[in-house]
Amino acid sequence: MDAADAYAAFATLKDKQRRLRDGFPEPLGLRVHRAISWVQAAERAAQAEDRDTAFIGYWIAFNAAYAQRADLHQQFAEQRFFEWYFDKIVSLDRDRIVYDAIWTRFAETIRIFINNRYVFAPYWRFQHGESGFEDWETRFAKEKRAIVAALGGQNTARVLAIVFDRLYVLRNQLIHGGATWNGSVNREQVRGGADIMAFLVPQFIDLMMDNPNDDWGLPPYPVIE
Repeated sequence: MDAADAYAAFATLKDKQRRLRDGFPEPLGLRVHRAISWVQAAERAAQAEDRDTAFIGYWIAFNAAYAQRADLHQQFAEQRFFEWYFDKIVSLDRDRIVYDAIWTRFAETIRIFINNRYVFAPYWRFQHGESGFEDWETRFAKEKRAIVAALGGQNTARVLAIVFDRLYVLRNQLIHGGATWNGSVNREQVRGGADIMAFLVPQFIDLMMDNPNDDWGLPPYPVIE
């Protein structure tokens, strides 16, 4: 799939899925079908200028694409699969669409995210009074140094994992009622997060369809007859 405009990928993905789905293994077919349906929902929300709901829709599409049965009942296990998934995605990104998005299209948005303490999980754990997170500022500085190193080495998979770790905090804020719908406080994070997801998630799905023989794992919730 060519680098489509953000918020306008559903029709292209759906057409491709209809053409190729007979050759998909069942688990991949289910993943792609579900993920594309949520891309459509996210695009409809974006067309209504509802970035909060659009972000949530894209996150569900992302989950449909990558989540594994192993993380089904394990709190925080989701993040452990980020690097595995992104390593695979980057290795298959032969046209460098994801690569160019990270290093060019969203470079400034990503820098804003990684410098924002409000999407850094240890900051909130400190705010919640959890023991052991008094050093959140030290952790924040250390992770920023790790990001600088990843950026310097153009380690796309590592940068993706870090960015999506931050997006995961934003996801939690929205899903768990920690933000006001269409509120004014977190607009920068939501706008930037929705834009990143709107571009990257359809690219991930497209790469999966291009590589049906790769092992994408088993969906956590298969269809039970």
